[in-house]
Amino acid sequence: MSLKTLPAADVLADLAQFDTIIDARTPAEHAEDHLPGALNWPSLYNEQRITVGTMYKQVNPFEAKKRGAAMVARNVADHIERELLDKPKSWKPLVYCWRGGNRSGAMATIFSAIGFHVTLLEGGYKAYRHAVLAAIPPLAQALQFRVLCGPTGVGKTRLLHALARAGAQVLDLEALAEHRSSVLGLLPGQPQPTQRMFDSRVWAALRAFDPGRPVYVEAESKRVGNVTVDDALMTRMRASPCLTVELSTSARVLLLMEDYAQFSQDTEYFCQRLDLLTELRGKGTVAAWQVQARAGDTPGVVQALLDQHYDPKYEESMRRNFAAYAQSRVWSPPDGAAHTLDALAREILNAEGD
Repeated sequence: MSLKTLPAADVLADLAQFDTIIDARTPAEHAEDHLPGALNWPSLYNEQRITVGTMYKQVNPFEAKKRGAAMVARNVADHIERELLDKPKSWKPLVYCWRGGNRSGAMATIFSAIGFHVTLLEGGYKAYRHAVLAAIPPLAQALQFRVLCGPTGVGKTRLLHALARAGAQVLDLEALAEHRSSVLGLLPGQPQPTQRMFDSRVWAALRAFDPGRPVYVEAESKRVGNVTVDDALMTRMRASPCLTVELSTSARVLLLMEDYAQFSQDTEYFCQRLDLLTELRGKGTVAAWQVQARAGDTPGVVQALLDQHYDPKYEESMRRNFAAYAQSRVWSPPDGAAHTLDALAREILNAEGD
């Protein structure tokens, strides 16, 4: 038998040492968050865990453990037949559950008894979560950020993607959060990740960067939809050099109409999203925008949103939150077309020496 236990810090320092990372928790737990690249081989499935937990409380722990052991044994047998029959003896998996206890321990013991070299994550997912949160601040502190600034609709996200295409290191927080970072920014049919998964994604992105090269990131607020950016990362971003993008208002409207095409395609969905602005802009203003949208003038509503909602406090907010904003170099592309931003990205990287 070859079975060892490693603390979370050692595991995260070298995930590549394992051939397969196995999450022995339920599918529901796995969906909330998991180690990068982990496969879900449940020791107990969702309903089974509920059954055992109910028996533990309502009958007694001994009876619950017997029932649970039978379920685990059948599930592990299924995983072996489905996944392991073609694995060589040199296969090295990492196995974990919530706290590194019964569920992952049972699976790891059986796998090691077969002859595989198995590692258990000490403390399970809970220890991993603590290690991720502890790792983000020093990772953020070690990086050199360049913050893309500019009011709504200037194409910051598009420019970020252009910089990535040009070979720059890019931290796309909106992509990691699956949200466009405004009250209207929810992506239709695409639920946001949990806070735990967002943190894991941020950690995985930060650890992949070369500290010797700058990392480009948008000037975000602390909240990106329903998830929150780590305090240390936010502080580091706000103290970093800035680059400001300017675009004409007409070009901004066109760009936003492209990026939020769903608002033109589904007017009622747009009007529902506008309801979220009622507390800030008032019932009368929002109702007028909804009438305008239903009349087919979505571009006019977008123009009004820029003039009355997004732009008025932008400059003040940026100067208050980003220390180097006032000294930022201004870039003024004629439009937000892909070829324009590709050329701008190359120009920025040349100017930055990256």
